[in-house]
Amino acid sequence: MGNDPFKLELRCVSSLAKVFADEELNEQPYRKASALSNETAAFQIAYRSNRLAKGLRVTAESDLAAAITLRSAGLVPSEMPVYHDHDEHVLRTTPGLYPDPLLELSAEEGLTVLPGQWRSLWVTVEPDAAVQPGLFGIRICFDSESGERLGEADFELDVLPLSLPEQSLIHTEWFHTDCLATYYKTDVFSEQHWATVERFIGTAVKHGINMILTPLFTPPLDTQIGGERPTVQLVDVTKTDAGTYRFGFDRLARWVELCDRQGVRYFEFSHLFTQWGAKHAPKIMATVGGEYKRIFGWETDAGGEEYRQFIHAFLPALTSWIEENGLGARSYFHVSDEPSIHHLESYESASKMLGELLQDYPVIDALSDYDFYERGLVKNPIPANDHIEPFLEHGVENLWTYYCCGQYKQVANRFFCMPSARNRILGIQLYKFNLAGFLQWGYNFWYSQQSRHEIDPYKVTDAIHAFPSGDAFLVYPGEDGKPVESIRLEVMREALQDLRALRLLEELYGRDYVIAGLEEGLDEPISFSRYPREAEWLLAKREWVNAKLKEKQS
Repeated sequence: MGNDPFKLELRCVSSLAKVFADEELNEQPYRKASALSNETAAFQIAYRSNRLAKGLRVTAESDLAAAITLRSAGLVPSEMPVYHDHDEHVLRTTPGLYPDPLLELSAEEGLTVLPGQWRSLWVTVEPDAAVQPGLFGIRICFDSESGERLGEADFELDVLPLSLPEQSLIHTEWFHTDCLATYYKTDVFSEQHWATVERFIGTAVKHGINMILTPLFTPPLDTQIGGERPTVQLVDVTKTDAGTYRFGFDRLARWVELCDRQGVRYFEFSHLFTQWGAKHAPKIMATVGGEYKRIFGWETDAGGEEYRQFIHAFLPALTSWIEENGLGARSYFHVSDEPSIHHLESYESASKMLGELLQDYPVIDALSDYDFYERGLVKNPIPANDHIEPFLEHGVENLWTYYCCGQYKQVANRFFCMPSARNRILGIQLYKFNLAGFLQWGYNFWYSQQSRHEIDPYKVTDAIHAFPSGDAFLVYPGEDGKPVESIRLEVMREALQDLRALRLLEELYGRDYVIAGLEEGLDEPISFSRYPREAEWLLAKREWVNAKLKEKQS
């Protein structure tokens, strides 16, 4: 056995494959695709060897070589892949190692191949404006440290002479500024923290996240009642001896400048009332008599006179600053996250308080009870994708949707244990139902549930047995404050690119044609819970879109 010659198996598979180290690879071969000229394309090279080999050099030979990035799909543990009553559309439910973080290949150490384990190399192609359309061969080469060619895999990418239109969907994945400071052990809003925030926002925007949760005050999200998250307050508050308030917006201005540099289009101002009922105020820090201290929090009655006076002073000052800086059309507000019918009274009080002061500004809230909308308590409701039907049936305009840990039966989501097609189908659904926005709560939530403990996201992926792995974050913390992207983040970008391609197809052929083409051959129309489950269907349908676009071009 020890004398067997080294053997390396290589297979091209799509970006929708999840390659597990402890099971046989049954994915369909995927050797050719097309992409629009400003689109990011991705595929994988699955590899397995019969012996341990270290220091392999992996390179891309292609006229597109300058546009190609190679990364290794790393494995991370999942103790809680899904809830006990999950549906049948999962890859596995066992605890273990799941492929997710996309790790840079070390020039010094190269790639390690472990015996008998399938692993994958993630290949990203991002052509720049100088690339001419055409068919490009891409050869991924695996060489030993000594330069011996151990294997190669070939792929073809057809770069089409068309461009995706700009993304019109508003997309937010909640940005947790405090988690960056906690993980990297930096002071909040120190220069190092600002630099890290900018890198993580840049990665978000690159992947189609064009709205950023902006912490006017420390967001009252996923916080234990009576507990606190680290202060990440952008607004300076001073309470005078006379009991009035002064506000400073210098840090908020710096935040906006940073976001503008990175291409953020919209600002989602953090919730002005606590989660799950709007009964209390968020943590608000102020300088009082020269001392910096908390003036509002869990002890504050949201409907009480003191907080009402504060809000009546703060919001006019903020909206004046917003208008002076030309941000009116880019600003969105929240009352409270995920209220239920049991919170109707407190939410109604909070909603009316803000409504008086915010007038025409959009107020968006994740909620799933149609009653809240019918009573006029939220201007722009964001129902979960498994509760959206009543909102669609009533023709609610500018409708958004969201999913989180609770949406795990039949609908799209992004848990580790789910096939990537279940993540990517969202783009087609957002297109068909012409939704205006999409929200998810976890871009980088690296705490345990209710923010009681900090965690290492490479070791704990379920917020300590709280949410199925994959719900709480899309990026990992890398060295020097750099984000490490995930398979799920890349696939979500593909979903958004599908959406943009469908909008372009609609411009050329009309909406009815596009929807008929998407649903051709299906037994029933596409909905949020009924849709083709196969990766092959999604890949073929995207190629159909590209072929139709190319026809119009020729």
